[in-house]
Amino acid sequence: MAGRINDDDVKVVRDAVPIDTVVSEYLQLRPAGGGNLKGLCPFHDEKSPSFQVSPSKGLFHCFGCQEGGDTIAFVMKIDHLSFSETVERLAGKAGITLRYEEGGYNPTHQRGERIRLVEAHKAAAGFYVEQLAGEEAAIGRKFLAERGFDQAAAEHFGIGYSPVGWDHLTRFLRGKGFTDKELLLAGLSQDGRRGPIDRFRGRLMWPIRDISGEVVGFGARKLRDDDNGPKYLNTPDTAIYKKSQVLYGVDLAKKDIAKASRAVVVEGYTDVMACHLAGITTAIATCGTAFGTDHIKILRRLLMDNGSARVIFTFDGDAAGQKAALRAFEDDQKFAAETYIAIAPDGMDPCELRLSKGDAAVQDLVEPRTPLFEFAIRQIVARYDLETPAGRASALDEAGPIVARIKNGASQHEVAVQLAGILGILDTQFVVKRVAQMARWARDRGGRGPAGPASDRGGRGGPPSAYDSGRPPAASGPALNLRSPAHRTERELLKLALQRPELVSPAFDAYGVDEFTAPPYAAVRRAVEDAGGAEQGIESAPEYLARVREAAPNDAVRALVTELAVEVFHGKSIDEAYAGEQLVRVRLRAVDLRIHDVTGSLARLGTGADAERHQAVQNELWVLQQYRQSLRNSGAAAL
Repeated sequence: MAGRINDDDVKVVRDAVPIDTVVSEYLQLRPAGGGNLKGLCPFHDEKSPSFQVSPSKGLFHCFGCQEGGDTIAFVMKIDHLSFSETVERLAGKAGITLRYEEGGYNPTHQRGERIRLVEAHKAAAGFYVEQLAGEEAAIGRKFLAERGFDQAAAEHFGIGYSPVGWDHLTRFLRGKGFTDKELLLAGLSQDGRRGPIDRFRGRLMWPIRDISGEVVGFGARKLRDDDNGPKYLNTPDTAIYKKSQVLYGVDLAKKDIAKASRAVVVEGYTDVMACHLAGITTAIATCGTAFGTDHIKILRRLLMDNGSARVIFTFDGDAAGQKAALRAFEDDQKFAAETYIAIAPDGMDPCELRLSKGDAAVQDLVEPRTPLFEFAIRQIVARYDLETPAGRASALDEAGPIVARIKNGASQHEVAVQLAGILGILDTQFVVKRVAQMARWARDRGGRGPAGPASDRGGRGGPPSAYDSGRPPAASGPALNLRSPAHRTERELLKLALQRPELVSPAFDAYGVDEFTAPPYAAVRRAVEDAGGAEQGIESAPEYLARVREAAPNDAVRALVTELAVEVFHGKSIDEAYAGEQLVRVRLRAVDLRIHDVTGSLARLGTGADAERHQAVQNELWVLQQYRQSLRNSGAAAL
């Protein structure tokens, strides 16, 4: 074993590599005051930056998870290295030669495993680059040229070529002092009948670098028809390479991603090249796997989740590309950034688009147009016949849970309104409330999503469809929140309609079911309507309540009707003034929600909208605003 690194050398390394320079390779840092810098902690998930770096002290500390230390401690933690491996890596970057207390200078074969694997990849990358200039690699150079990549582009991205023979790289690396065990652990060689042979043979080679710029793997593209392997062959998972935790091109793109608060996610190595050469220097790609949670963590640290951050996904227009987009949407809510999708009208990827139409076409492609949620919803809705009520109901049942996953309440409401428009359901508030119910249902199920065990709805899971009986969701849904002012007021109004109908009639009977935001209360309101209205209760209370109970769609709603019919009121004086106050509160809330919807519609129309349509929406907004003011000024007299 190698000896201990000289203490003085450790200090020299620590002082020679500024901590902010090292940390900035992994996440975006911004001024935090007092000379400190802040960013999103790479060691735990957080929305607001609690990770701080003090360049003057050479220290970092996270006030969220309590991780802290110096430059060496940071690299050890984030790259899972030993102390010696970390010092050796930092020393290599700073050009410092280390001394060891026992045995003098550290022999190459005694270095840490990770350092050795990285060095093997670095040597392999240099070998492949040299091979690309040879006669055998003409087929590789032709492949690049046909896609618009010249020698300068190949050099910029470090593209190389692996010879067709069995063990050219293996013999080369052995000559550099690497053992067969190290080459197998690195994934550069694989076991053959007579010993290790090259993993990659006769292919164009893309070096895959981690965020700090170290080569940790390769992507290899098939060039010959007699190659029976896959089109792309990637390095297998090793001690230094996990395909779910690396993004191709991130080492080149990280600074511009942080600066522009924007990232473009493409599907392949050539697409990254095309984007960068076209001036889209924030492009990155996954390496033979779907975009997932670990990739999101990398981007979040670079984007720092500020409000203007954008992530644009480009996918092929074919079925596989659409499927990839829907997979990406599954993780959409893990971003604080806005997510968009870009698909060329003719289905070309960025590489094909650049070759066919030039750099400007690539730049135009990645300008955000379609929000990812909208694309995902439209892909789902397209499978249904929206000309029929059943088709619209089924589409809502499948698309609604997607909207319900949106955590921000205002955004969820906005998207639900858009979903109503996409489906062609005129009762926007119905869709908004249906989505809100699905979201509450998911929360009540512990965040496992709206889907539940298969029910009697043809084997589909989740809560019963609101369209199944033509009624709003019944009281078997999520628990009521009696601390909600809206729910308390709705409950009082229903109690009045059941116990003292003379105080709220005939105004109550003009209230729509959608004015009751709690699904169980909406179900009771529908039952009162089906029983002939609250006005029927003025003459004969017992018969009226019996009809309401009979009109209830199930036992849960029936039990709630009974509960409301006997529960005491919260007001001190139950009179016309009290009843009018409850009527006005419920109506005001409904009007406010409608004004919010119409205001959103007006904003979406924009200046280029049809003038007649624009005027109609403006008129509706004006009428609603006047009615709201009248309710506030005149109370029940304005009903």
